[in-house]
Amino acid sequence: MLFKDNNSLLHHAVASGDRESVRMVLDLGASVNCQSVKGYTPLIVGVLHKFYEICSLLTDRGADVNMCDADLWTALHYATQAGDERVTRLMLNNKAKADAKEKDGWTPLHLAAQNGRESIVRLLLRLLDGVDEQEGKCGRTALHMACLYGYVNIAKLLLANGAHINKTDYTQSTPLRLAAEEGHFRVVHLLVKSEANVNTVDERSYSPLHFAALKGYTGICRLLLNKGADPNIKTHQNWTAMHLAALKGHHETILVLEEYHGSVNAQGKDGWTPLHLACHHGQEEVVNVLLAAGADPNLAEDNSWTPLHLACNTSCFPVVLQLISHQANVNAQNNSQSTPLHLAVQQSNIPIIKALLMNNAQQWMLDSKGCTALTLAQRSNNREAVLLLDS
Repeated sequence: MLFKDNNSLLHHAVASGDRESVRMVLDLGASVNCQSVKGYTPLIVGVLHKFYEICSLLTDRGADVNMCDADLWTALHYATQAGDERVTRLMLNNKAKADAKEKDGWTPLHLAAQNGRESIVRLLLRLLDGVDEQEGKCGRTALHMACLYGYVNIAKLLLANGAHINKTDYTQSTPLRLAAEEGHFRVVHLLVKSEANVNTVDERSYSPLHFAALKGYTGICRLLLNKGADPNIKTHQNWTAMHLAALKGHHETILVLEEYHGSVNAQGKDGWTPLHLACHHGQEEVVNVLLAAGADPNLAEDNSWTPLHLACNTSCFPVVLQLISHQANVNAQNNSQSTPLHLAVQQSNIPIIKALLMNNAQQWMLDSKGCTALTLAQRSNNREAVLLLDS
């Protein structure tokens, strides 16, 4: 007799947690390996509820430990994910396949590593010939999982059992790259101490250092640089770690990168330097650190925009003052012949207009449309700017 979703009386007896009821239903001739619509066997239901005694009874009565549900998950998959060591031992003692794969290629070892189940990883390792099996979606190994989620002891176990430290997934990411991106210092320390390649790059040419700099993990950056990470390696878009740290405002990270000879004037996509990025995003602390480290305030990008153009365009007054104090050219012209003063007027930023004028900005310079800063102020009916420029 079947109930909703093809669950049998045995399924319900198992879910109730009453071992004697399960024994009684089995004695009445219930099929121990019957499956619900989702493919759940009574054993899988018992594992999901962590009913060890019931699971033991079912295996004694011939439950197939390797039967899987609709997603190809076996009872062992569920036991390892839940961290149920007793049930995991029971499944393995009853010949469960330690390397069984569910529909996306995940093995019990993947699940145990992802969920930090150290004792279960130890159990599985005794029965596995290899530990570098890749799941099907991203191509990650158990070591990738342990490093991604920061489980240093599991990573250590896997390495001791032959895990390939520089194995790449389908995006060419190594375990070190994942650990660096997630900020797991102890895992990164373990990997670099175990001779992981610190300069591997993924499919976009991002190195572990790029990700650590992007996230502002300064300690990890120092660790990688100490082990020979190249501070000036570029992504496909020509960004260095310094660019990414500047973009996100991580001034302490920039100090470490500069200490290890990271270039403060490296030009990335469209010729942008770290200083261009910092000015565009109004990162005042970063601008200060970059200028102190020797960043060129007059280096123009591909469209001839200087950092001062960008600071004026985004109305970042403190950054404008910093640039001017470091001899930024207040009369530089971009490809449209616009000066910083033109841009400040377009943004109607009176303090910046005043600062530029006080530092010898030439107010009669023409842009590519033949307009002076005064003309632009008049067109936008900005009376205060007109008074400043017409005086």
